[in-house]
Amino acid sequence: MTQIDFYTHVEDKLRTACQLAGKAFAHGLKITVFCADREAAQRFDRALWMTPAIGFVPHCAPDDPLAAETPVIVDCMGERLLHEEVLLNLRPEWPPFFSRFRRLIEIVSLDEHDRAGARERFRFYRERGYEIRTHDLGKNREQ
Repeated sequence: MTQIDFYTHVEDKLRTACQLAGKAFAHGLKITVFCADREAAQRFDRALWMTPAIGFVPHCAPDDPLAAETPVIVDCMGERLLHEEVLLNLRPEWPPFFSRFRRLIEIVSLDEHDRAGARERFRFYRERGYEIRTHDLGKNREQ
């Protein structure tokens, strides 16, 4: 069954997504970043070129010729899923294919609209019996 992790109280959702993608890559995992649309996918792609500042996280679109060998796939369609390890959802709704992945990551910003959508997704997963872990990133700021 898919392990679901919610990262909450996130100030910069895009930066946190890049950091989590980099962390997955550093642990040898393949990750699909599911963006809301083509523009969001381009923003994520540009941000990943700069995060981490002193490293590089190999990434591409699912239709790229090197996609099968690339550890981070930046996608906005969900039509060509190349692996089943980690799915990072940046869309406002739950991904219909999330259960084929071993792990699903949801990032929740401080924006109330984003938080309301995240609560709906959390409830959706919980009602279906998924184990959900939460990681409050706001606690780290307070210390």
